[in-house]
Amino acid sequence: MTQSPFRYFKTSPEIIQLAVMMYVRFPLSLRNVEDLLHERGIDICHETVRHWVDRFGTHFAHQIRKRRSEGMRQRIQWQWHLDEVFVKIRGQTHYLWRAVDHEGEVLESFVTKASDKASALKFMRKAMKRYGNPRVVVTDKLRSYGAAMSDIGNAHRREIGRHLNNRAENSHLPFRRRERAMSRFRHMRSLQKFASIHSSVYNHFNHQRNIESRARFKLLRDAALLEWRELLAA
Repeated sequence: MTQSPFRYFKTSPEIIQLAVMMYVRFPLSLRNVEDLLHERGIDICHETVRHWVDRFGTHFAHQIRKRRSEGMRQRIQWQWHLDEVFVKIRGQTHYLWRAVDHEGEVLESFVTKASDKASALKFMRKAMKRYGNPRVVVTDKLRSYGAAMSDIGNAHRREIGRHLNNRAENSHLPFRRRERAMSRFRHMRSLQKFASIHSSVYNHFNHQRNIESRARFKLLRDAALLEWRELLAA
């Protein structure tokens, strides 16, 4: 029998899960989450929220990926959108690479210190190992993509266009909002960890409100919240 990861904590798992969801899903600071929980009669310190996110964020993200992995494998990998965005860590520029599929699902997030061919190659091989080789890869004009794809052997699948990569560009926006609320990152490892957690939670709750009817969106939102609560039983 698998031991519960909450066995050494006096606080109920439901409260811990609620705090983690608030902090990761919404652009809130640790003190914002502390105040919101206080309004619900839960008296904790903001450092406790930090500890819970660091301890259980990866656990919840793993459970989400585990539940979605079977459907992702069965889905045809038709088109990927690849893009990179710079993130400052203690004054030094790092690069957050992101692979997004044609439906807006964040497939992979990867942090490097450079945006050269070696970094692009490592990022693409990691994504392809998990999800396979897509039919079309949409990128910007960064030469590192072309060099890396030539080594992999799928350079003929690359597409470049002015507005073709808007899907990847838009996927950066929720993370940028979280970055501002967190007052940036201080370690490359913490950036990689949080980017992975955030992408899983974003995938779980993102239902493209703009293309769904109101009734359909409410059903999807309720289903996502119910499934999130069921993660405690996994």
